[in-house]
Amino acid sequence: MRRAGLLATIVAVGIAVAGVAAQRGGGLPPTGSIAKVRDNLYVIPGAGGNTTVFVTQAGIVLVDTKLANNGEAIMKQVRTVSDRSVTMIINTHSHPDHVGSNDYFPPTVEKVTHENTKKWMAANPQYASNPAVMPTKTFTDKMTLGKGPDQIDLYYFGPGHTNGDAFIVFPALRAMAAGDIFAWKMAPLIDPAAGGSVIALPDSLEKAVKGIPNVDTVIEGHGDVNTWAGFRDYTAFSRALLEAAKAGLGKQTPEEIAASLKPKFPVFTKEELLPGLEYGSTPLARVVINVNVAFQELRGEPVTTNFGPRAGGGGGRGTPGRGGPGGQAPGAPGAPPPAPPPGR
Repeated sequence: MRRAGLLATIVAVGIAVAGVAAQRGGGLPPTGSIAKVRDNLYVIPGAGGNTTVFVTQAGIVLVDTKLANNGEAIMKQVRTVSDRSVTMIINTHSHPDHVGSNDYFPPTVEKVTHENTKKWMAANPQYASNPAVMPTKTFTDKMTLGKGPDQIDLYYFGPGHTNGDAFIVFPALRAMAAGDIFAWKMAPLIDPAAGGSVIALPDSLEKAVKGIPNVDTVIEGHGDVNTWAGFRDYTAFSRALLEAAKAGLGKQTPEEIAASLKPKFPVFTKEELLPGLEYGSTPLARVVINVNVAFQELRGEPVTTNFGPRAGGGGGRGTPGRGGPGGQAPGAPGAPPPAPPPGR
């Protein structure tokens, strides 16, 4: 089997296993309790990516819907803050831990994504055959929805975690939902089969820092509610990782490069699992993985090291490890048929 095909198979199994674990109450934490971010903006953690809840005059806007079979749990939390109907879903990208419960909601609910996200979802027969999951509206670089206090601005600046990563901004609240291009305060899982790239990531983040005005609060794709200063620091870290990989290519090991980044970027190079981490690696192990990804991209090789072990050093050269729903190779051109999203 070709290495790209092997990677797709490994990731497909990882998605299915993680989804089953979530539904059975093991492995992934369940949908958590809703928490206020600011005014009429809330976040619901667990069971995949964070779900952002924006209460508008017209109804509820959800950003991301977790893994499959979590729609009822999401609405149970929403009902503690509002009795309005869900009128819109915005998906930050195509992975099943962010779009998995789209189909719980009525067909009248508008579903908005970047155009590349719709492309990847359409390439997956399990999504394409279920119109209730699929986007009904897309954008390219920027789109504004609503107006006044209910305005939402959608931005796209290029590839990172995938090539459809959308930034969702709530201008009246000076807040943003970032999706998995910024999650858990550590280097992102890179999904090359959905257009993700370590090389492109710093450019995309720097464009976001320059192009998105007046944001104070950033909701990570998984994990915490962060600050704009934290997002800027993460952007600088992503640039430093790439430049260190370029300088160390053929001269240093990924572990040596990761260690060299620790003094300046201690937040993003911790050696322990972060609280609430559902899958993936320690921050330091994720740096090692992404340096490996950078090496392979710089050499023009297939990326096979973007998924590493849950803990420890992890992610040695050319050694795929355990992944999770944050990486979805199935559905990519040339890949084997994708595994069905868990649940529905």
